[in-house]
Amino acid sequence: MYIPPPFRDADTAAIHATMRAAPLASLVTATAAGLLCTPLPLLLDPDEGEQGVLYGHLARANPHWREPALAETLAIFSGPDAYVTPSWYATKRETGKVVPTWNYVAVHAYGNAEFFDDSDRLLAVVTRLTERHEGARPSPWAVADAPADFIAGQLRGIVGLRLPITRLEGKRKMSQNRNAADRAGVAAGLEAGDPATRHVAALVSPR
Repeated sequence: MYIPPPFRDADTAAIHATMRAAPLASLVTATAAGLLCTPLPLLLDPDEGEQGVLYGHLARANPHWREPALAETLAIFSGPDAYVTPSWYATKRETGKVVPTWNYVAVHAYGNAEFFDDSDRLLAVVTRLTERHEGARPSPWAVADAPADFIAGQLRGIVGLRLPITRLEGKRKMSQNRNAADRAGVAAGLEAGDPATRHVAALVSPR
């Protein structure tokens, strides 16, 4: 990922937070058959390995896991993002020398993917994923709520993924390359928008 110095996020804790907040990642692998990409929820274990380990699962019928990788596998996590109009810049009124852009947060996690079909390991992964996404609900569903034989059958239809992270790239493009007045204008413009843009506005603040 191209990351100009002002936008580089080297804070591992912040990068991990972005990964945990992203409900869906994209798993990308270069193979002899071409690039393969699978959208899937991933669970980060930050305490395993030097930079953390990602866990998830793919459909057994998905050819992605069968094709040997030619290089590292990439997991892409997208954070908050919003369009930025030049109309928000003080510089527009001063010189007119401005163009539109996009503010966003992104994380690229690289590693050598491992796939497994051991039923106990698969059950542990789907249980942890379920607890993550059901935990805040008023009446959370649990894997144990379904009949055991039904769950066993479902597990036979998936393959587990373990991705030990070998390197992380974090990018937080939030108008850091603009002057304080321009950044203040961007923050105000985003704050006046919908909840999604207000979330981005909270990340944009004048230096």
